[in-house]
Amino acid sequence: MVSTEYKVNFFDTDAMAVVHHANYIRWFEIGRVEYLRHYGLTLDDIMDDGYVFPITKIDAKYLSPGRFDDVLIIETTATALTKAQMAFAYKIVRKDTGEVLVTGHSQNAFTRKDTGKITRLPDKFFEIFQRAMADEKALKAGEE
Repeated sequence: MVSTEYKVNFFDTDAMAVVHHANYIRWFEIGRVEYLRHYGLTLDDIMDDGYVFPITKIDAKYLSPGRFDDVLIIETTATALTKAQMAFAYKIVRKDTGEVLVTGHSQNAFTRKDTGKITRLPDKFFEIFQRAMADEKALKAGEE
């Protein structure tokens, strides 16, 4: 799991003075980008080689509202990997209380940037993702 901190801005809230639901999907993206960085990759690295990583499926379960000035932790975990796709789980929690605000999942496909066609990811990237998932599995086993 990779954790990323985010402080809720006023513009993240809606007329009800709570975080607008669409922002949690944006924050999943922040978590996913930081997950890649944590394991030594950037989206630019992948795109420079002609690949993109679009979302093909996403869902969120809203449990409790976030508010202006909350400090949140975005927890991102890879849950599945093939050479053609990768899936992630997310949990967004309020830092000071540990209260879970939102959980979610996304599925991403590895796609050729020039054609938009789903493709098999080259080993140089795939092996990094495999190591990341192995690290997560070892950490999880150590917690049990």
